[in-house]
Amino acid sequence: GADLVETNTFGCNLSNLGDYDIVDRISELAEKGAAIARKVADEMGPSEDGVPRMVLGSLGPGTKLPSLGQTTFQEIRGAYALAAEGLARGGADAYLIETSQDLLQVKAAVLGCQDGMAAAGRKLPIISHVTIETTGTMLLGSDIGAAVTALEPLGIDMIGLNCATGPSEMVEHLRYLSQHARMPISVLPNAGLPSVVDGKMHYDLTAEDFTTYLTRFVREFGVRVV
Repeated sequence: GADLVETNTFGCNLSNLGDYDIVDRISELAEKGAAIARKVADEMGPSEDGVPRMVLGSLGPGTKLPSLGQTTFQEIRGAYALAAEGLARGGADAYLIETSQDLLQVKAAVLGCQDGMAAAGRKLPIISHVTIETTGTMLLGSDIGAAVTALEPLGIDMIGLNCATGPSEMVEHLRYLSQHARMPISVLPNAGLPSVVDGKMHYDLTAEDFTTYLTRFVREFGVRVV
């Protein structure tokens, strides 16, 4: 029943692939990841209401952040450009820059996507998600207002939240986006915050509770993609 599928390229970036000494394969692996998803989406065909199955090219934050001095802006921008070019060539319909914790990293990813599109000769929408921790800010301390101010001028097409928390912790941040963002909003929550049950991590939120939250997000905040 899904209309959108992500590629398995979340870790296709400079720091993650650098850990395995295969940075030279960024573009290749991104293209192959997109091609796999594209093939299956095309095999599935449109949904029952005629919506085509679409492929989101996933781009994660990596393990080294420029604002902490662990990498440089130009280095990761270049690596994101290679990944974005590969995703475009592999058949992605849009980019999803997700789980972002550092606004400088997001900027590098957005500009890298624009560079990659130019290289591939394709124009794709850019969806940019930030992750707000239970502290109420991104990992490096920026709040949702700062994220909107920093990202909107870059030419992204959709802004949103994903990861770290469940839908209940996202309510006020989504409310802010609905009141201040001048573009469509998307949201990808976790299934609540996990608890430890019999020594294992367990997500307590039920499908029904999750549905209630997402329905509210669509009706109250005008969220366009869940």
